[in-house]
Amino acid sequence: MRRLRVLLTAVLLAGGLAAVPASATPAAVPESATPAATPAAVPESATPAAGLAAVPESAAWAAVGYEAEYAAIGQGSVESDHSGFTGTGFVNYANAAGSYVEFTVTAEDQATLPLAFRFANGTTADRPMDITVNGVLVAAKLSFPGNGSWTGWQTRTVDVALQQGGNTVRATATTANGGPNLDSLTVGQPAATTDWSVAMVESTMARYSPTTIGGWSYPVGLYLYGQYLTYQRTHDPRLLSYIKNYVDRFVSSDGTIGQSFNNLDSMQAGRLLTILHHETGQDRYRIAAKKIRDRLETYPRTSDGGFWHATSDSRAHQLWADGVYMVNPFLVEYGKEFNDAAYANNEAAKQLSVYGRHLQVTNGLLKHAFDESRTASWSDPGTGLAPEHWCRAVGWYSMAIVNVLDAIPSSHPRRAELLTILQKLAAGLEHYQDPNTGRWFQVIDKGDRSDNWTETSCSSMFTYALSRGAQQGYIDAHYNDVAQRGYQGVLAKISLGSDGRTNLTDISIGTNVGDYAYYVARTRATNDFHGLGAFLIMNEQLRAR
Repeated sequence: MRRLRVLLTAVLLAGGLAAVPASATPAAVPESATPAATPAAVPESATPAAGLAAVPESAAWAAVGYEAEYAAIGQGSVESDHSGFTGTGFVNYANAAGSYVEFTVTAEDQATLPLAFRFANGTTADRPMDITVNGVLVAAKLSFPGNGSWTGWQTRTVDVALQQGGNTVRATATTANGGPNLDSLTVGQPAATTDWSVAMVESTMARYSPTTIGGWSYPVGLYLYGQYLTYQRTHDPRLLSYIKNYVDRFVSSDGTIGQSFNNLDSMQAGRLLTILHHETGQDRYRIAAKKIRDRLETYPRTSDGGFWHATSDSRAHQLWADGVYMVNPFLVEYGKEFNDAAYANNEAAKQLSVYGRHLQVTNGLLKHAFDESRTASWSDPGTGLAPEHWCRAVGWYSMAIVNVLDAIPSSHPRRAELLTILQKLAAGLEHYQDPNTGRWFQVIDKGDRSDNWTETSCSSMFTYALSRGAQQGYIDAHYNDVAQRGYQGVLAKISLGSDGRTNLTDISIGTNVGDYAYYVARTRATNDFHGLGAFLIMNEQLRAR
C-alpha cells in the first residue's frame, strides 16, 4: 500500500458564518448516547458501489484523520454543544445551499483512496452534499441521512483519486437545509475491524470452561446457540467441541438426561441436542431430545391450548411471552431433524397464535404475561394481563415468531395470522425505538421516564427479528433501516477491555413478571448470558448485510 502523507491547511474564512438554530437540538434522554471507544464491526456487504459506501461510524481507517474545525469553512461555525465529537468541536453548516467545508490534503503519490466524512444529522431529512476534489465533482448529492440524533455520529465514504502533491476536498451543501454537522475527514485504506462474534466467543470460552459455564439452563443454552451460529460461519472446531463438552455433562451415553422438563425454560437448551445430533449423528442426542417432545404430550395447557409457563402452583395457568422462545424454535428444529415436522410445525404455530391473541394489544406490543385464572397478583382482573411491556419478553416472542415462520410451509393455515402478528409488532417496535440511541427501553413504551433505560439484550433481539423479517419478506423492506439503527445502537454497548476481552453492558438480569418500578430497578449487568446470546444471534444476522 502506498503511504500517504496528509497535511491539513487550517484556514478559517472570515465572514459569512451562521449557526443552525438551536431548536434543531433533540430533547435529552436518560441514557448517554456517547459512542463506545472501541471500534465496532463493519458489515461485510459495505463494499463501495460505484465508489460510494455507508459504513458504521466506528469503523477504523489505517491512515490519517483530521478535524473539520481546522478546515476552511464557508458559511458555518465551529461548535461543541453535542457530545461524541472528536477533537475540539465540529462544523455546524449554515442553513444554506452552497455552504461548505474544504480540506487541503497533500499526497506523496497519486492514489485512489477512501475519504470518510464523520457527521451527525439530528433531523429526519437527508442533507445531501456535493463532494469535489480539486474542483472536479466526484460525488453528486451524496446522501448524509438523518437518524434523529445530533450525537448519533455516522460515517459516509467515497473513493476518490488524489493527485501527487496538493489536493482540495470540498463538501458543499446542496439544499436550503445546509449540510450535517461535520466532525472530521479521514483519508486512507480501511483497517481490519473487530469480528465481534469471534471476539465474544473467544472471550467467553476464556472466562469459562464447559464445566464452569453453568448448569442446564436457558441463558447458557441461548449463548451456546449463538456460539453455534458463529461456528457455522467460521468452522472453528473448538467452538463445536465446547458445546458438545457442555451438553455431555448432562446427557449420558445412552441418552439419559436428568431433567423433568416441568417448565418451558428448561426446554430451550434442547436446541443444542438437535444441533449435536445433526453434527455428530450420535443417537443419544435424539433420545434426549425426544424426552422434551414426549413431555409436551402431557404438559399442562390453558383452555385454548397454550403451554403453561411452568407446572408449579406459582406459574399455573400462565402464559409468559418468554415461553414461546423456550420451546418453539426447538420444536420446529426437532421436527426437521427427526422427521416429525407435521406435529412440530402445527404445535409451534398454534402456540404463537394462542400467545399472540392473548398478549398483543392495540399498540402492536405484547404484555409480559397472561393469567387465565386471574389469580396472580400482577394480573388484571378483567383481562388477565400483566401491566407492562417488558422488553426482553417481547424480544423472545419476536425471535420465536421469525424462527417459526422460517420453518413452516407457505401453505400453513396459521401462516397469515402469524404474519399479521409480526407486522403489527414490527410497527410498534419502530414507533417506540429510541431515536437517540437506536435501542429499546427496558419498559418499551415508557421511554420518556427519567429512570427508564435502554436494554441491550432486547435491543439485539428486536434488531435480529426486524432484519430477518425484512430479509424474508415477512415485513416491509424499510424495517431494514430500523434494524440497522438498532444494530449500531447495540454495537455502542460492546467494547474490548484492558485484558483484550469483550464487555457487553446494560443487560437486564433474569426477570419475573412485575410492575414498572420492578423492571427499571433490575440490575444492569455486564456479560450476562441473556445479552451475549442475543448479541451473537443479531450479529451473525447483520454483520454481512
